[in-house]
Amino acid sequence: MQYIGFMKKLSIQKISRPTLRDQVYDTLKQGIVTLELLPEQKLNDNELAAQFGVSRTPVREALKRLEDEGLIESFPGAVTRVAPLYEEAAAHAFTVAAVLHGLAARLSIPYLQTPHYDMLKQFNQELITALQQQDASAAIQADDQFHDVFIQQANNPEIIAALSRVMPKIRRLEYAKFSSIDHTHSPEDHRLIIEASEAGDLLLTATRMEQNWMSLGSWLASSGNHSPSSTDQGSS
Repeated sequence: MQYIGFMKKLSIQKISRPTLRDQVYDTLKQGIVTLELLPEQKLNDNELAAQFGVSRTPVREALKRLEDEGLIESFPGAVTRVAPLYEEAAAHAFTVAAVLHGLAARLSIPYLQTPHYDMLKQFNQELITALQQQDASAAIQADDQFHDVFIQQANNPEIIAALSRVMPKIRRLEYAKFSSIDHTHSPEDHRLIIEASEAGDLLLTATRMEQNWMSLGSWLASSGNHSPSSTDQGSS
């Protein structure tokens, strides 16, 4: 069969700047994960549009994306709120994240070189310093940077896409319970991960990486049930 009318190649230039929707999405997501926007806090698209200085369209698009990811909830009557901290959902997310991080570590080992190991050790030291100072933001950032070395060198966009959906639930719960968690195991876990990866042991590296994430999940599950919500300070 012969086809006619093939679409011609379009002259499309790269878009260097993120769209308004993406900027709104990134800002709201960061606020939700870091608890600047509290669990169960009500969100109004008109107010958000005014604060961002944009129309309601990019705000609504961003909110829909965040709802698809389970970070906000919408109800009949036009009520939109930040999702509560569902610990069961976070527990499921930990299981998935542990496997994905383990896979990323295993795939990355053939591509890790001395500069990568230097970065891993530097980020782990930054994590130690942040934990000593009880700086939640700096500690979580250092931990993200440590694991991102493996993720980037794994060079698998499907892993990145999958983690982008589960990690916000995990980090959000970690921010909520940071002060009640014993983090002392994490830098030692990281040291053992580096040791196994430098030795080129794919299976041991993946196993230690999975254990690192599952141990954090266990600590979060056993650190108490109370977490901040908008009802603690009054709904907005």
